[in-house]
Amino acid sequence: MKINGRHTRTIWLNADGWSLTVIDQTKLPHRFATLTLDSMTAAAQAIKTMTVRGAPLIGATAAYGLCLALREDASDEALERAYHVLIETRPTAINLKWALDEMMAGLRNIPRTERVAAAYARAGQICDQDVEICRRIGENGLALIRAVAAKKPGQRVNVLTHCNAGWLACIDWGTALAPIYMAHDAGIPVHVFVDETRPRNQGASLTAYELGAHGVPHTILADNAGGHFMQAGQVDLCIVGTDRVTANGDVANKIGTYLKALAAKDNGVPFYVALPHTTIDWTMPKGVGVIPIEERSAAEVLTMSGRLADGSVAVVEIAAPGSPAANPGFDVTPARLVTAFITERGVAPATAEGLLSLYPERR
Repeated sequence: MKINGRHTRTIWLNADGWSLTVIDQTKLPHRFATLTLDSMTAAAQAIKTMTVRGAPLIGATAAYGLCLALREDASDEALERAYHVLIETRPTAINLKWALDEMMAGLRNIPRTERVAAAYARAGQICDQDVEICRRIGENGLALIRAVAAKKPGQRVNVLTHCNAGWLACIDWGTALAPIYMAHDAGIPVHVFVDETRPRNQGASLTAYELGAHGVPHTILADNAGGHFMQAGQVDLCIVGTDRVTANGDVANKIGTYLKALAAKDNGVPFYVALPHTTIDWTMPKGVGVIPIEERSAAEVLTMSGRLADGSVAVVEIAAPGSPAANPGFDVTPARLVTAFITERGVAPATAEGLLSLYPERR
């Protein structure tokens, strides 16, 4: 994707060949800023503070975090320590564990003198593979949007999405937004209803930022308005991303996704989940009541940041003083509420058999 006309990924190696630059997503949409990561500690902190976020990007950042750790100490003990530090940064997104396990599998049994080079090579492959996977997800999802457009010629196709599952959540393209970008680029009149996604507002700040930069028509909705627009017949389909899909098809995604799926089911609106194979947790038979749900700071609920008239950005309190707040970062949508999965291998029902039809090697 492009920022100010220049192709940009979310993470890249610097000219020194070892340190990294990432987009500081906590500064968007008011300011485009980057941050240099020059240690494993810096990479872990970037994940924890959501400077980088989105399941695929978290995994890639963690992979490079191992690279940075090995530059300081390539011993077996240091490798294990770095793995455990990084895997604890965000508990819900399975891509984090997948990427770290991929790195460990390729590093444990090679000489220490070769580990740093091998680590950087594998981390680079993880990033490049994610770009290609997301491109294929986009192509497979595009077919669904084309089918809707064919049924309403001359009218816009309205897609509702929740949180941010675009290129900012990945390395490039994105998952849920990739089909939308491809539809827009193909000349299909697509319009996106963007849930604000309280309490961190990733929809209003990140998804709207992305879509606007690419020229895709969109409208930001308060989180509670999605059901109203579905009931009014103004939503043709929903496409969301996910941080973890279990073997039976249950979906963990940003808090509020479950409510959107319920509204979609009640109103006969197709509800699709776009994901790469790296987001499937084959070891977990179901997700409801089982997937660990990250509990975030109450301050995210009790305060909000925004740009003032003078251009400065401030954090303000929005709740009754002294009131406590709960802040689960994710919820789990049962597979029965999901119409289908959009993956790099195609589209399939959100069932155990549907997943296995796409990934028969997992039988």
